[in-house]
Amino acid sequence: MTTRGYVAESMAGTDGLLLALAPALTPAGVDPAPMFFRGFATEPRSLALGLVTLADITATRYFMPRPTTARDPVLTAHGDRLRAEVFSADNSVYARLDLLADGVDGGDIGFGTTNVDIGPTMRQALSAITTNDLLHLEIGAHGLTAATPERDATEHPVQMPDRWVRAFGNASELHATLTPAFTISAAQARTFLASLPVGAGKDGWLTAVPTGMRVAPRATPGAVFVSGLHRLGGLKRLVTVVRSLTVYGPPDGAGPAAVELEVAGARLLVALTDNASRGYSGEGSLLVSLAAPDALENAETLSALLSFDPVIDVDRLARDADLATTDVRDALAVLAASGRVGWDPREQAHFHRELPDDPDRVDRDNPRLARAQRLVQTPGGVRRDGDAWIVDAGTSTHTVRETADGHSCTCVWAMRHGSGRGPCAHILAVMLTKGAS
Repeated sequence: MTTRGYVAESMAGTDGLLLALAPALTPAGVDPAPMFFRGFATEPRSLALGLVTLADITATRYFMPRPTTARDPVLTAHGDRLRAEVFSADNSVYARLDLLADGVDGGDIGFGTTNVDIGPTMRQALSAITTNDLLHLEIGAHGLTAATPERDATEHPVQMPDRWVRAFGNASELHATLTPAFTISAAQARTFLASLPVGAGKDGWLTAVPTGMRVAPRATPGAVFVSGLHRLGGLKRLVTVVRSLTVYGPPDGAGPAAVELEVAGARLLVALTDNASRGYSGEGSLLVSLAAPDALENAETLSALLSFDPVIDVDRLARDADLATTDVRDALAVLAASGRVGWDPREQAHFHRELPDDPDRVDRDNPRLARAQRLVQTPGGVRRDGDAWIVDAGTSTHTVRETADGHSCTCVWAMRHGSGRGPCAHILAVMLTKGAS
């Protein structure tokens, strides 16, 4: 893929990826030492609570809890907004704070991506901020600085867990299935947030009722299922500043889910995997798109056309790259697999973040796809047999058939998981063979 230079070296290690600041892409060209933003927060209390909420979530293991110290959001500047994103320590919760243009004053929002820590000093400074405080922000090559007339704190770029890149890709694909289910008012949102359980174990259907929202034991039209309601507990911190709450779910209400709070000058989205025991990094949701013909080559073309777009216009990209819309969507899946695009359920569109490019990541992070490629390259590994396909895996042979909603396979993995965690390697091998013919 096309790569861009970085201000400092980005290094992969055993604990994570040290993410240097991406160069700012501006109408005037590339800025090698970008400043995302330097100015004031118009709603300091809402912003401070949102950032501390992200720190809470990324430091929490919701499944099999144990202590952790991670508090490191990925920050992206899009020209019209600032985005801070995290995953929980167990990877089952994704959270994103969007600081909108009306949430800042005194400076222009730039372009770029970096990763910083919200350590104890920064957390203490943010937690002490009140509605009437003056909060100055500076986000750039040095990291993040937050200052009031009484105190200030600075956090520098830190290591990002490597599994976050895999999780970003799967989150992008899974969140694309989410649509708004219903919205409730500030007073109704406060009642719901106050009722959220502290401990694990409770599931339920978020259901709109005349008085707001309740958690029901059974599905009703328009309801959204949530596994592990305690995973929404981090939102309690915003109970005093919430203006509205929107619930997002898949078409049938069962699957991944998300709740978005609107506060003054910002929005906070918390999205959950469809099972509290499952993390975003292992979902395999991108595999079908990654197996599409020419997806890797088309991704190279698209990567040169992205410029930290807050909302990616697929039709425009298709015209600029001279590609079919379906080819653009498959290529965006390849970029998502490298963490370079995300999905915003509110906008119903992708957005661009820039992480260091690693051409080998798609194969390394998707072993089923790599295994499928080896099966296709093995003589006799994939062959047609009437209306079915026979896949010879060496130690075992499996039959793949086309079905009304995709493919079926006789292997144990496919029978156990179905299509809920992406296709098995044998189905992928058949898809690759069909695409090449």
